[in-house]
Amino acid sequence: MSLAIGMLMALGVGAMATLLRLDRDRAMYPVVMIVIAFLYVLFAVIGGAGQVLVIELAAASVFVALALAGFRGSLWLVVVALAGHGLFDAIHPRLYVNVGVPPWWPSFCAAYDVVAAAYLAWLLASRRLRARDNTGAR
Repeated sequence: MSLAIGMLMALGVGAMATLLRLDRDRAMYPVVMIVIAFLYVLFAVIGGAGQVLVIELAAASVFVALALAGFRGSLWLVVVALAGHGLFDAIHPRLYVNVGVPPWWPSFCAAYDVVAAAYLAWLLASRRLRARDNTGAR
């Protein structure tokens, strides 16, 4: 169930952003990635796990760095970050225990991330959204 809900939510958010033209601002998907990256950090705080908090911060920093590099360069890096975070979600429960993470979260988030990555890749490949900011404005 969490897989289906994650997939539907990613499609819904993507479609709504496209219909309302929220994604014409190239910051949208990098910001989404940054928020996604810090959710495991939030769960570590909720769970009161100090050592796990440090691990989650280190993992989040990788995805945040990719999102920022994608914003400054090519949004294809954000596709990589989203898809990579989906893989991270899939293996997260096997890597270490973060007691603040709800049991359904890794599968939900993996589904969301992979579908969001696919949606952004479709926008970029179909040229509905530019991978690079060619205007020079940032």
